[in-house]
Amino acid sequence: MTRPRGRALLLDLDGTLLDTAPDMAAALNALRRERGAAELEFATVRPQVSHGAAALVRLGFPAARDAEFEGLRGRFLELYRGALATHTRLFPGFEAVLGSLAARAVPWGIVTNKPGWLTAPLLLALDLAARAGCVVSGDTLAERKPHPAPLLHAAALLGVEPAACVYAGDAERDILAGRAAGMATVAVRFGYLAAGEDPASWNPDGVVERPAELLDWIALATH
Repeated sequence: MTRPRGRALLLDLDGTLLDTAPDMAAALNALRRERGAAELEFATVRPQVSHGAAALVRLGFPAARDAEFEGLRGRFLELYRGALATHTRLFPGFEAVLGSLAARAVPWGIVTNKPGWLTAPLLLALDLAARAGCVVSGDTLAERKPHPAPLLHAAALLGVEPAACVYAGDAERDILAGRAAGMATVAVRFGYLAAGEDPASWNPDGVVERPAELLDWIALATH
C-alpha cells in the first residue's frame, strides 16, 4: 500500500486525542447513584464514550424513553460539565506527537461531535486550546460527522486542501467522514473500541496502535 502523506493532521477528540472516559464514566455513575442505581464497571462504559452523551445515558438507563431520557441526558451533561477535566488527559505519547508537529510547523486541528460548550472549557483546562490550529465542534456547523462538512471546514480553517489532510479517529463515523471529505483516514486502535470490534473493517487507509505512528502519515517538513 502506498501511504498517503498529509501536510496537516486532524484529530477526533474523545478516544483519539484525549482519554475522556474516566470523567464521562464518573458522571454517568454519579447520575446512577442519584437515581438509586448501582455503578457500572468502567470496562462497560468505556467503549460507549466516543458515541456521546445519548449512548452513555442509554447504557445507564436502558428503559428510559422520551421526556425521561432527555431529562437524564441533561442531568448527565450537567454532572460532566462540572468535572470534565478531573482525570482526562492526552493519550500517552500524544504530547511528543504534538511537540514534533509544532517543531516542524505542521498544522493540526480537532474535529469532534462534542458540543462547543464542553469542548472549549475542556481544551482550556488542558492547555490545548491555543495549540490547536482549529477546533470544529459538534455544533459549529449544522452538520456533524459522519457528514464531511466539519472536516472540510477544518481544512479551510487551516488553509490546507482536504486531500493534503490526514484524519484520525476511533469510530467508524470518523472514517466515513474523512473518506467523504477526500482525506486520508487513520483508525486508532487505542481508542474506545468494543470487544471484538475491528477498525480495519471500516476500510481506513491505515490503523495505528500508538499515537506516535501518526507521524508516519505526515510529511514532517515546514510548508
